[in-house]
Amino acid sequence: MDLHVRPTDHGWQAVLDDGRAWPCVIGRGGAVPAAQKAEGDGATPTGAWPVRELRYRPDRVRPPATALPLRPLAPADAWCDDPADAAYNRPVTLPFAGGHEVLWRSDHLYDLVAMLGYNDDPPVPGAGSAIFLHVAPAEGAPTAGCVALPRLALETVLEAMAPGSRVVISRT
Repeated sequence: MDLHVRPTDHGWQAVLDDGRAWPCVIGRGGAVPAAQKAEGDGATPTGAWPVRELRYRPDRVRPPATALPLRPLAPADAWCDDPADAAYNRPVTLPFAGGHEVLWRSDHLYDLVAMLGYNDDPPVPGAGSAIFLHVAPAEGAPTAGCVALPRLALETVLEAMAPGSRVVISRT
């Protein structure tokens, strides 16, 4: 089952193929065509992105009900966002010398985090990394380029997804 992310008159909405819908947030840079996406621009790329796997914080949440590939996070997990590094847009283990994002966060945004298949087959340096589907901040602030939903909504979406599911982001 796919998740469709699109604008509404009141922000952004995430809708499953079966019609269930929730408010969501995207990147602070808005939604841009994938060809215009650049590392660090805060934008969310439009397109249909496969859900590669789901990671979760085992110290905070139980393994979620999902058919997606599932893996617990560990404190040393990170994601390379350094276009000059050979591991660009790939998971890495800390300590790591290149630019990276720590996945074991002190807030709850990555308690559930699904990795989307954007710019990963193969990664093009500088075209953007780490587009995730994750828990939205309580205050509804935008993301750094990801798609985020309230935790209960995200749990429902992840339960409906299976290998082959996609997050389809559009500007219409």
